[in-house]
Amino acid sequence: MIRVVVVDDQPLERTGYALILDSDDEIEVVGEAGNGSEALRVVGQTEPDVLLIDVRMPVMGGIEATRIIAAEHPGTRVIVLTTFNLDEYAFGSLQAGASAFLLKSTTPTALVDAVKTVARGSAVVSPGLTAKLIEHYLQSVPASRSLPENVAKVLGLLTSREVEVLTAIVGGLTNAEISSELRIAQSTGVPYVY
Repeated sequence: MIRVVVVDDQPLERTGYALILDSDDEIEVVGEAGNGSEALRVVGQTEPDVLLIDVRMPVMGGIEATRIIAAEHPGTRVIVLTTFNLDEYAFGSLQAGASAFLLKSTTPTALVDAVKTVARGSAVVSPGLTAKLIEHYLQSVPASRSLPENVAKVLGLLTSREVEVLTAIVGGLTNAEISSELRIAQSTGVPYVY
C-alpha cells in the first residue's frame, strides 16, 4: 500500500482528495492536515510514502513545509498542488524538494497516477510546465557549456521528424495537438493521407 497524507486548508478539497485516493486499492490515506505546520506533525507521526500538499495555506505554506519535510523525512515524496500556474510556485516547489507539481485542475485519474509514479521514485510535472522548466534550464546553462556527450549523441540519432515531435512535446502539446499540427496519425505516427 502507498501511504499518503493530504494537506489543504480547504476541508472540502482535502476530503475530496482523500476520497479519490482512498478509492484506489493501492493507496491508503493515513492522515490529513490543514496547513504546513500541521503537516510536519502528521508526517512525523505517520511517516507516509507520499505527501500531497497545497501551496498557499495559513500558518505555513506548502513550499516551506516541503523544504522541511524533504530534509527531515527523505523517505516521504512530496506532490505540490495549486490552483495557480505560477512559475515561482513551480520552481520554488521543485527547488524545495518536491517530486511533483500539479495544478488542481488535474483529473482524479491523473492524481492517482501521479501518486503511484512518485511513490515509485519518479517525478511528475504538469504538461504545460515541462517546456518552461526545460527553457529555464537551458537559459541557466552557460552558452559555452555544451550538452553532455550522451545527450548530444542521442539527439544526433533522431530524424528531423523525431526532432519536430520532441520539440512539440517539450512545448507542452498533447498527443492530439501534435497529431494535428504535424499531420500524423495519433496512434501510429504514420503521416495522414489527404
